[in-house]
Amino acid sequence: MITINEIQDAVIEEFSSFDDWMDKYQMLIDLGNELAPLDEKYKTESNLIDGCQSRVWLQADYADGLVSFQAESDALIVKGIVALLIRVLSDHTPQEILDADLYFIDRIGLRDHLSPTRSNGLLAMVKQMRMYALAFQHAKQ
Repeated sequence: MITINEIQDAVIEEFSSFDDWMDKYQMLIDLGNELAPLDEKYKTESNLIDGCQSRVWLQADYADGLVSFQAESDALIVKGIVALLIRVLSDHTPQEILDADLYFIDRIGLRDHLSPTRSNGLLAMVKQMRMYALAFQHAKQ
């Protein structure tokens, strides 16, 4: 099984092929557009992430010891960011998600190129994904 760090390294590699931040934003938008639409039944208040300027819904499911995420946002760049996070963290065990050092965020320059509110939103998404992992980890014990 591919590790979280191997996925992060692949993401860093993809983003490093662009020098211009407009191209990187376009890549984020494309990633967001590739994200499967979230089923309407998951677009609930309880799935909305606090701390995001735009609306982001995050659905987490736990099966066969792995956490899988689905999400949607009404903002293109944010949708791309959450698509990246899903790609890196989805389909791993709760422990792997909790132990993950998400170094790709800084390495691709994401934090430097996001507005403070989007940066806070990014941190809120990561925190929410970790909260789900923690909840699933406790549930199985």
